[in-house]
Amino acid sequence: MKQHAMHTAARERRSQRGFTLLEMLVVLVIAGLLVSLASLSLTRNPRTDLNEEAQRLALLFESAGDEAQVRARPVSWLPLDGGFRFDIHTSDGWRPLRDDLLGPRRWEGGVTGVTIEYPGSDTHSDRIVFGTESIDTPVQVTLFSAAGRVTIIGTGNGRYEVR
Repeated sequence: MKQHAMHTAARERRSQRGFTLLEMLVVLVIAGLLVSLASLSLTRNPRTDLNEEAQRLALLFESAGDEAQVRARPVSWLPLDGGFRFDIHTSDGWRPLRDDLLGPRRWEGGVTGVTIEYPGSDTHSDRIVFGTESIDTPVQVTLFSAAGRVTIIGTGNGRYEVR
């Protein structure tokens, strides 16, 4: 009986020892890997953000061209400090559009500047005008950010692509 009691006491002491140093190190390495993977996935590439903003803007340009044809009134895009807006031409001048798709927006993707150029022309403009016809003037819009620049090309057929 005495030997059984000693054996039971030894078993209880072993079960109360807790984690070994090796087990703790394995847990810490796994936790470190998970934290580093989470921080990598949360860090976005600024160049990707700029390209995504250009893609969004190219799609909005196509929608604005369609809107001008549907309303039979010119629509324009005007870059502003910190954002941009679309305007519609009325009898008393340009008026901001206030709908969900073409309403005023803030820049995303770290955009710090914009240039508008019409290839083959010396004309410089502060806005792009989308006419009521399906054929328009070719245009290039370049977005600048700390990560670089990206250009949206409008060929004049109502479609825009990012380069």
